[in-house]
Amino acid sequence: MLKATFQDVLMAATRLKGRINETPLIYSDQLSKDTGADIFIKMEALQKTGSFKVRGALNKMDALTEEEQKRGVVTASAGNHAQAVAYATKLKGISAKIVVPMSTPETKLEGIKRYGGDLVIHGDLYDEAEEHALQLAEETGRVFVNAFEDDLVVAGQGTAGLEALLEQPDADILLIPAGGGGLLCGVALVAKAINPNIKVIGIQTDTSPPWYYSFQAGELVDVEYSPSYAEGLHGGITEGNFNLAKGIVDDFVLVTEDDVAKAMYWMAKQHHYMLEGSAVVGIAALQRGLIPDIAGKKIITIATGGNVDIGRLAQFHTKFKDLSI
Repeated sequence: MLKATFQDVLMAATRLKGRINETPLIYSDQLSKDTGADIFIKMEALQKTGSFKVRGALNKMDALTEEEQKRGVVTASAGNHAQAVAYATKLKGISAKIVVPMSTPETKLEGIKRYGGDLVIHGDLYDEAEEHALQLAEETGRVFVNAFEDDLVVAGQGTAGLEALLEQPDADILLIPAGGGGLLCGVALVAKAINPNIKVIGIQTDTSPPWYYSFQAGELVDVEYSPSYAEGLHGGITEGNFNLAKGIVDDFVLVTEDDVAKAMYWMAKQHHYMLEGSAVVGIAALQRGLIPDIAGKKIITIATGGNVDIGRLAQFHTKFKDLSI
């Protein structure tokens, strides 16, 4: 059961001050013109390690006891959390074993190695990597660091939303990429504390839609998974994050893989930012017109990471260069 609160986010912000980048909130003229709303993009792709995940990882490492630090940690990730844990543990001299699935992009694997994590590649999907990491934790005595079902991680991720809303406190709608739910829950805690009327909408792809269908059903349900450009959002969700989200998240929306690819290419072409698939799902939802009643509204979405293989963007350039995107 998760018990993270808005106060926990404020405490995390105090601990993290000066140790993370306060990333810019950019205004998208073109997307605002196309949608009739004021669209702001929180650029967590410019964060240390290339994603928002370092916020939660640093906040979690700060809370480990001396005994836990000596035992070391183990974690599972689709890539960005892995890099963040490797970075955070390197700063503190803690041994870290990092388990990732085979679908993890090369650029994220390089980052894990660069920050000194002991890399283990296991399984085709995130859920298989996590199962192996839990087994390693049991066998070795290392502390398992969950990528999203952890109060300290949730509070750390929520600081991204706090920064954005301190800059634009009159925002009407937040569009949050929904993977395991750490960012989604953390940002929603902040939003509802600042203004209970802010709408918080989670965005997933139709290739990994557990939030969407579980939210509709009011309980966790099994779904089918397919390969995705948004590998950072891939995988199942847990009871802890789901129960927390039920009280603070308003809705969920699904985008397609083609939507994601077009949005990645559009951001590179229009704003000259290389973003990974997980980072653009909010932009994709806006471009598809999936968010109702937004005319004249102020909307913030979070570009969660920029750890994308250049070959993927080159592939999209070939595919979309002749289209009006």
